[in-house]
Amino acid sequence: MTSYNLAILLTHSAEQYPEREAIVFPATGRRMTYAEVDTVSNMVAGYLVGQGIQPGDKVALSCPNLPYFSLVYWGILKAGATVVPLNVLLKGREVTYHLQDSDAKAYFCFEGTPELPIGQEGYAGFQGADGCETFVVITAGLDGASPFEGVPTFAETLGGQDGTFETVATDEDDTAVILYTSGTTGQPKGAELRHRNMRDNAQLGEALFGADAEKPDTFLCVLPLFHSFGQTVIQNGAAAYGGTVVMLPRFEAGAALQLVQSEGITYFAGVPTMYWGLLGALKEAGDSVDVKKISDTLRVAAAGGSALPVEVHKNFREQFGVTILEGYGLSETSPVASFSPYGEEPRVGSIGRPVPGVEMKLIDPESWDEVEWSEDAVGEIAIKGHNIMKGYYGRPEATEEAIQDGWFRSGDLGRRDADGWYYIVDRSKDMIIRGGYNVYPREIEEVLMSHPDVSLAAVIGVPHESHGEEVKAFVILEDGATITEDELVAWGKEQMAGYKYPRVVEFVPNLPMTATGKILKRELS
Repeated sequence: MTSYNLAILLTHSAEQYPEREAIVFPATGRRMTYAEVDTVSNMVAGYLVGQGIQPGDKVALSCPNLPYFSLVYWGILKAGATVVPLNVLLKGREVTYHLQDSDAKAYFCFEGTPELPIGQEGYAGFQGADGCETFVVITAGLDGASPFEGVPTFAETLGGQDGTFETVATDEDDTAVILYTSGTTGQPKGAELRHRNMRDNAQLGEALFGADAEKPDTFLCVLPLFHSFGQTVIQNGAAAYGGTVVMLPRFEAGAALQLVQSEGITYFAGVPTMYWGLLGALKEAGDSVDVKKISDTLRVAAAGGSALPVEVHKNFREQFGVTILEGYGLSETSPVASFSPYGEEPRVGSIGRPVPGVEMKLIDPESWDEVEWSEDAVGEIAIKGHNIMKGYYGRPEATEEAIQDGWFRSGDLGRRDADGWYYIVDRSKDMIIRGGYNVYPREIEEVLMSHPDVSLAAVIGVPHESHGEEVKAFVILEDGATITEDELVAWGKEQMAGYKYPRVVEFVPNLPMTATGKILKRELS
């Protein structure tokens, strides 16, 4: 096999364009060059090796869209270790599960805020995890004190490191990143993505939207970096071509719109609700936003995560003169599998054609046989190519169920037109997409049923104007239970990440079922 480490994306740009801006963080005015990012990530790598981290060891990272995420991410890779990015909304017990399931040896965690205590939840999760020996807290400021006794801060770990480090050689088939996703079992599974999976996906920029290192793009990073979309398309895609990443920790439509204008953003990627939000912010902004300036600068707008409403597509084009290009992918596909070709008139509602080096086909979900094509033929989308994961970490049976002969079954039903453009029809899994986040009903149902007053629960997604879908739970209570629907919502909020817990609960005397006892969710609404 070939020796390759994904971190070369950063080191190459640092060598070629050392003074070019790599990261901009408007919240503090911090602007870091490629040389600076490379140096600090070297220091992180040196610290990890000094702590005994070996090639192939797993290192977890909980951090919102802050420069620290990239600094630690690249440092982990340079040490030859595997990055395990965690959703910053996870609660303590969820963090414990992820650390133990991934066999993480070390964990970098942002301290958070009073509103989002990432550090408290992370440290609680770390304390409950066997085998994870090192915890580092990332404070908002480099001079911040550790909120946990005896726990080093990120700044303290850099002390004594000289900023030089020879990146550990890894094989291109070694695991670079483990991204957690869930399937019909409800328990999150770690998708192992190889160095070459991540490299090849990040380097699609030239073919998909004309990326050019001599004319680098400026990306607005509003997609969470712990998610495959933001991590590969924005962070790694920028590094591959010497681009600049402007980071916004949390999507707020008005702030994002102002940054698109003030920072001269040329590439914006988001989920449909973000585009819906930008259009709303534009109405409120009035003359404070120079639409023509944005139209002259913004050259690529990409959407994924869920279907883009036709009206949003049309209105965005009318307001900004930019056509949103839709794509499709999953964590297991690194993530991009298809995209609407740049420079061609997009087909509204289509997720585009397979990207270079990737094949797609429609199969029968039961037999895996390819569906005979017709304009109306529907089948499960299967994907094959350089982007397919190695497998689910520690789950050979789940891997075998998902991948056969190199083909990965997506769980999504689609159709294909005569020109090879694909369209999502439905989801064969029960997955809910709330504001771009994947929510898996069975996981929520199991948590709800751990409440002493809950006898049975069924969770579905219901339409929501801004989030796309909202999480709704139908609950059968135990005899004599006194809990109210609002109280159960509040309890769920304490037990689950913010994007997961059901905002709507309906108590019902029974649930529709088949003769075998399977709940008929299609009859719930």
